[in-house]
Amino acid sequence: MKKRNTLGKIYLAVVFFVLYAPIFYLMFYSFNAGGTMNHFSGFTWDYYKEVFQDTRLLIIVLNTFVIALLSSVVATILGVLGALAIRYMPRPFAKNSLLSLNNVLIVSPDVVIGASFLIFFTILGVKLGFISVLVSHIAFSIPIVVLMVLPKLQEMSPTLIDAARDLGASQWNVLSKVILPYISPGVFAGFFMALTYSLDDFAVTFFVTGNGFSTLSVEIYSRARQGISLSINALSTLLFLFTIVLVIGYYFINQRNAKAAQAMEVPKK
Repeated sequence: MKKRNTLGKIYLAVVFFVLYAPIFYLMFYSFNAGGTMNHFSGFTWDYYKEVFQDTRLLIIVLNTFVIALLSSVVATILGVLGALAIRYMPRPFAKNSLLSLNNVLIVSPDVVIGASFLIFFTILGVKLGFISVLVSHIAFSIPIVVLMVLPKLQEMSPTLIDAARDLGASQWNVLSKVILPYISPGVFAGFFMALTYSLDDFAVTFFVTGNGFSTLSVEIYSRARQGISLSINALSTLLFLFTIVLVIGYYFINQRNAKAAQAMEVPKK
C-alpha cells in the first residue's frame, strides 16, 4: 500500500512538473535583460514597464476584462435558470435530453464552436467585434455554470422546499431565501469558472473577433507570430498570476460558505 501511494505521488509530481515547467520557464525569462530565452544575462523590469506603457495593449486588457465580467454575469444568471429547469423538469426524457445537449457543448472542440458562431453571425449579418465576442463567450460559459450548479441542486433535500411552502413562502421566497442560499457555492464556482474560461479563451474568440477589437489571448497569439519578444512573456505572466488570484479568491469564498453552512446546521440530538 505504501509503495502504491509513493508511486502515485511520484506520478502526480511528474504530471504537475510537465504542466507547470513551461509556464515557469516563460515567467523566468520575462525578467531577462538579454532579450532572449536562451541565456539569462541579468534581471530587469523593462518588459513589464513596456506592457504598462502600451496604450493599445491596455485597451485590449480592458476589453478582455469587460467581456469576461459581462459574459460571466449573464452566463451565471442563465446557467442557474437552466440548472433549475433541468432539475425540476417533470419528464425524465426531456430532462436527460437537455442535460445531454448541455454536455455536448462542453465536449465539443472549440474550433467547431468558433466556426459555427462565425457562420451564424455571418448569416445574420452581425458585425464581428464586441457583440459577437460577448455572445460567444456567454454561450460557451452557460454549460459550465449549469454543471457547477446542478450537483448542488441535486444535493438539496426536497423537504427544505416543502417546509418553506408549508410556512407560506411564495415561489419567489422559496427561490431567493431557500434555493439560492443553498446553491450559492455552486453559483460562485460557476461564475469563477466562466470568468477564467472567458479570460483564457482563444479558439472561439479568434473566429469571432473583427477588425478594431481584440482580446488578450488573440493579441498574444498575434505578437508571438511576429517573433520572440519578452513583452509577451511579461503579459502572459500577468495573465497567469491574475488567474491564480481568481482561483485563490474562489477557494476562500468557498471555505467561508462552507463554514457558514456548518454554523447554520442544527445539532443533532
